Amino acid sequence: MFKILMTYNNTEGLDALLKHPDFKIDIHEKPTPEQFKELIKGYDGLMIRSEVKVTPEIIAAADVLKFVGRAGTGVDNVDIPSATQKGIVVANVPGGNTISAAEHAIGLMLSMARNIPEAHGLLKKREWKREKFIGTELQGKTLGLIGLGRIGREVAYRMLAFGMKVIAFDPFASKEFAESQGIDLRTLDQLYAESDYISIHSPLNDSTRNMINAETIKKMKKGIRIVNCARGNIVDEKALAEAIKSGHVKGAAFDVFAKEPPIDWTLIETEGAVVTPHLAASTEEAQVKIAQELSDVVIDFFCKGVIRNAVNVPTLDWETYKKLEPYILLAEKIGAFQSQTLSGGITSVELEYKGDLSSFNTNPMVVAYLKGFLTPILDLPVNSVNAPLLAKERGIKIKETKLPDVEDYASLVTARVFTDKGEFSLSGTIFGHKSPRIVSMNGLSVDVVPAGNLLIVKNNDKPGIIGQIGVFLGKNAINIANMQVGRTVAGGEAVTIITVDSIVAPIMVKQISDLPGVTAVTYVAL
Repeated sequence: MFKILMTYNNTEGLDALLKHPDFKIDIHEKPTPEQFKELIKGYDGLMIRSEVKVTPEIIAAADVLKFVGRAGTGVDNVDIPSATQKGIVVANVPGGNTISAAEHAIGLMLSMARNIPEAHGLLKKREWKREKFIGTELQGKTLGLIGLGRIGREVAYRMLAFGMKVIAFDPFASKEFAESQGIDLRTLDQLYAESDYISIHSPLNDSTRNMINAETIKKMKKGIRIVNCARGNIVDEKALAEAIKSGHVKGAAFDVFAKEPPIDWTLIETEGAVVTPHLAASTEEAQVKIAQELSDVVIDFFCKGVIRNAVNVPTLDWETYKKLEPYILLAEKIGAFQSQTLSGGITSVELEYKGDLSSFNTNPMVVAYLKGFLTPILDLPVNSVNAPLLAKERGIKIKETKLPDVEDYASLVTARVFTDKGEFSLSGTIFGHKSPRIVSMNGLSVDVVPAGNLLIVKNNDKPGIIGQIGVFLGKNAINIANMQVGRTVAGGEAVTIITVDSIVAPIMVKQISDLPGVTAVTYVAL
């Protein structure tokens, strides 16, 4: 009999697990850390939501624990390295709340269009003021989606049925893929200028933080309405509140905020803002879907030895994995590097393995590459289970080539990404046994450790340009750890890769790109 500890008390949807003769389920809701350390002893499995943290101390106290299942998507409340080191599988249930989140965004949109919250509030006070609440139809309006992932696509599908024109900005979606969904791709500035409604469905990262701010709001149509069910920090709340008060923005509907619970209530208290307390995923159906899938995952793991939705388990036998591990990690770094430096809609990826690598099962490297590639651009956890599916959903085609011969290296992995703006290639290898290197970028020979904070600078190959970049970084207290220059001919265009000891803020990246002789700058965090 397998003993499973649950730290939450909602069992709806868990019938298959609760009725299974091989399992004993014990519920202890929201234990304190000290209680948790005692409770976890003797349990084979653990099922959690976000109410507890599975810390290294909890992992250390677990004497027979083999599996941790997160009833939801995020596993940031689980110490993955500690669990992995102890051989504990950590699994989640991604995608169970997609429909709920999409429907909530649409509900907020309708609430703004028809003034539903305000009208409801007055009528509850026995005030009948029909003339105050003249609404607008969604039919014929243009909806701009920022982000075309799962939730964004579900919103698009439904709003097309409303008769809206749907456009989208997603730097990693191809034109062909978007058009197959009935959506027209736009640049971000075009989307701002054309949209009557904007709905945000992008992840929070350096490029999207405060994306909606005082300056970008000025680029939007007068009367724009903005919906945010993604992440609070994508929007400058104070700037948006001011734009609503000025009349430039007609309304805002938000389910997420910079701090939750809020510390600054400015936007929430602004007339014209419809707000809900992070409810997008909170539906009975979403919770049941998540519970049903987690139930199946637990049963498969303990009764069939099948690992599903794992975020920390290799898909090879241990001996083969140990041989491939450095290249698996390298492939993930190459993917993360490329996705942070690309432009244009992605159409396909070619992975080429030369030398000793060509004799191995390289599927784990494909998965690792996709995990690294998709993580910076998607607003959901990407793991070894869902990475290939997510790539397929986004219309990204994967091709593998294996060649037994290679010059200069025992093994070489090359990733070529094709977008509607061209091709970007990176090649990497392992020096010694565990020292990863990027050795080629778009055909230029380099020697770069794929780790830490990197500045990728395209510049004219002329004296003094690199020096002025160094001076700029020095003035801003950013220490240079390493620098590599790649070029084809003297005096032409060069690529300079600078490894620095600290994060480079977006404003500094912009300032470096404005230096004489510099043509483009990209910041990469690995």
